[in-house]
Amino acid sequence: MNSYNKFNFHKHTFCLFQQAEDTVVADLKLGYKSASGSAYYFTELGVYRKSNHWGRAANCRWRLITNSDYKNQTKSVGFARWTDFYPNNEIEKLFFIGVNESKNEVHFNHKNHPNYTNQLLRNASDTTKRIKEIKIILQSNLWAKHVFFDDFEEFRTKMLTELSNTNESFVNLKKILQHGKK
Repeated sequence: MNSYNKFNFHKHTFCLFQQAEDTVVADLKLGYKSASGSAYYFTELGVYRKSNHWGRAANCRWRLITNSDYKNQTKSVGFARWTDFYPNNEIEKLFFIGVNESKNEVHFNHKNHPNYTNQLLRNASDTTKRIKEIKIILQSNLWAKHVFFDDFEEFRTKMLTELSNTNESFVNLKKILQHGKK
């Protein structure tokens, strides 16, 4: 397990930052400002990042977990403890997918995160592709146009579950689930 600090947290890491109030950094000394305008404030426990962009940051994958239905990322402030950073690369199977069907949301997380409970792991590229497929199901009903089923919501839930937990293709899952072979 890597130990992260202000000198290495930005090198090939995955992290979930928790949204913080903008005022929290007002009295902190600016530690670093990136070329893209992100500001970093270092503390003994972790780092505050003030930025208008989240997701991929150079060779890192950093996501801002918001406190509510907050959607505006204009200079959002997030905080992460040094222990919240995990190693990231494009090859290893490090990521699992979580779907919140009631909120129509899909996210990925790192296998070292405490929420990991033996879910299927994928590399970064495969995770991104699968999330795109899951978003199709969450955001539209067109994917089910030529599929016959008794209960659409039940079929949709099964598709989301299988897409999250198997490597079966999208097309094959529709066929398998429609004909009741799974």
